[in-house]
Amino acid sequence: MLRTPANQRRLDILEWLKDPARHFPPQRHGDPAQHGVTADAVAARLGVPRSVAQTHLGLLVDIGLLRTRRIRWRTYYRRDEMRIAEVARMFEKGW
Repeated sequence: MLRTPANQRRLDILEWLKDPARHFPPQRHGDPAQHGVTADAVAARLGVPRSVAQTHLGLLVDIGLLRTRRIRWRTYYRRDEMRIAEVARMFEKGW
């Protein structure tokens, strides 16, 4: 189950958001490193429609691995490092 293409895309998103300035172009509003990136930027990087990117991002937000921030009319996504570390510890303990 963890090796499905959809899960790989989510893992890619998490990896890219470790260093968003490296993986995404500059944005009109908001610094990618500080505020995160938009669904449009993730969609462009994945090569999928924005709705598909929003679905992946929404799932990652729902499970707490990403945080959102609204700037003007856009939502920016960034990693929640504390939650990611917590989940990693659960898997290390054999959860």
